[in-house]
Amino acid sequence: MVDFLISIEDVGSHHFQVELRLAAPAAQQLFSLPVWIPGSYLVREFSRHLSGLRAEQGGRTIELTQLSKNRWQAGNLAGEPLKLSYRVYAFDTSVRAAYLSAERGFFNPSSLCLRAEGREAEVQRLSVQGLPEGWQVGTALPFDGRHYLAADYDELVDHPFELGAFWRGQFEVEGVPHEFIVAGALPVFDGDRLLEQARRICAAQIAFWHGKHPKRNELPFDRYVFLLNAVEEGYGGLEHRSSTALIAPRRDLPRLGSAEMNDGLVRLLGLISHEYFHSWNVKRLRPAEFARYDYDAENYTELLWFFEGFTSYYDELFLVRSGLIDEARYLKLLSTAISGVLATPGRQVQSLAEASFEAWTKYYRPDENTPNSTISYYNKGALLGLALDLSLRGAGHASLDEVMRKLWAHSDGGPISEAEILTAVAELGGSELAGQLRQWVHGHADFPLASLLDPLGVHWGFESAPLALRLGLKLGDGLQVKQVLAGSPAAAAGLCAGDELIACNGWRLRKLDDVPLFLDQREPLRLHLLVGREQRVLDLALRMPESAVSVPVAVNLSIADKAAARAQTLRHAWLGG
Repeated sequence: MVDFLISIEDVGSHHFQVELRLAAPAAQQLFSLPVWIPGSYLVREFSRHLSGLRAEQGGRTIELTQLSKNRWQAGNLAGEPLKLSYRVYAFDTSVRAAYLSAERGFFNPSSLCLRAEGREAEVQRLSVQGLPEGWQVGTALPFDGRHYLAADYDELVDHPFELGAFWRGQFEVEGVPHEFIVAGALPVFDGDRLLEQARRICAAQIAFWHGKHPKRNELPFDRYVFLLNAVEEGYGGLEHRSSTALIAPRRDLPRLGSAEMNDGLVRLLGLISHEYFHSWNVKRLRPAEFARYDYDAENYTELLWFFEGFTSYYDELFLVRSGLIDEARYLKLLSTAISGVLATPGRQVQSLAEASFEAWTKYYRPDENTPNSTISYYNKGALLGLALDLSLRGAGHASLDEVMRKLWAHSDGGPISEAEILTAVAELGGSELAGQLRQWVHGHADFPLASLLDPLGVHWGFESAPLALRLGLKLGDGLQVKQVLAGSPAAAAGLCAGDELIACNGWRLRKLDDVPLFLDQREPLRLHLLVGREQRVLDLALRMPESAVSVPVAVNLSIADKAAARAQTLRHAWLGG
């Protein structure tokens, strides 16, 4: 057994104190700390926050030798109890690491708990002490009254902890208890409404994977916990095997006395849906390369388009399937997703397989050229899920729902490869569709979504894109250029990231939307922009797009006025599951 004691002793300086005890260590015992956390594909170097590492054996201080950035060797004897102690700085408000202040605490054990090498398969026992008055502990890790118990190190680091005076509520789905913990909520927060909305999502997803009224032992967890940190600004989530850590604006939470389903709440529910779906798709059903994690280095796979992209396809789909939003609201969300991908030049440069493999160097390290050189395996992967689902349905064979369940049954909820995904598609939709899927994954072509949606009575239309997008600009603060899209009028004019837009056609600019006011009617498509760049003022000529409806486009999906009965049936089967 490996024992950890996490102490809260210094909230003012944001430090956890950690003790690790081994009753019977190996001689020259090795220890290491993960450099990344599964689900977030970037080397984050958690060991940079560790300090004051000491080792003791038999009351004597034992020498520790650092072997690399995240690995140490103790100069101990075999068999005699060994204790390590150290501090961890915790001031990362994201869901990926650790945080501690007078208001709340949070940690992923991957940030705090050293791995005793060679002892990973043993029970890992963790306890928390020094909680301020009124604080509680929230986690899905089993608790025996004194300790939190993990069967092995993998299980330990897959269970985040929330600490503080938070709100908590519960509901059940198919006999499985679900707990929702919310830190930082406003006084008007309607917890009961959030519980009911989350319950409907969870019930729909359990039925998706296991059918109605499944046996308790068929579900992948005995208990599930949502840990939500409500903040002023911030958004994201990280999946775990029986819990998820979420962060969202507190103003997006449902409010007492209001039945409004605003965009912020819809986005939050989509996040809840996304992370819960991961309980099956990536935490159990996962890339073959992730059968065993290497915590010391990057773990590469070309399959994030499936595990993140298809999860992104289903997250908002389950909002309509569970009755939380209607068809029109869902098509509006889908329109935004399609428009975003079509407005990204990088989709013609990087394939989905490449985007998955290069997540470690590109997706999590965006810069001014990111839209021109990369594509999101989340966003385009979701559209691939849509294209595959509609292709299967249109051919009258099956659906993506059946592909997902087939893969789950085939792998017994375990690792799979691209070949197995293609085989499942071929068995349900034919070898030609499987070949098309492979081309979509490894190529750069846009998906034929308009023709796939038409038989379902969904009309593909266009509307005027925002002026910045039509010019090929993404702005940061004020009129500061953040990104310039390749092939756009702005790129042709020589605009660069970092430029400040000062004036247009001799008129001082206050906001970009004022540009149409300054157009010369004799040459309505020509602009002369004064631009500030590195203490110089430049005069750049830019030509406006001839049409307000142009590439990049803003897609507008709607239900056709006179859709045939068969189209309505197909659409209801798709959106109703």
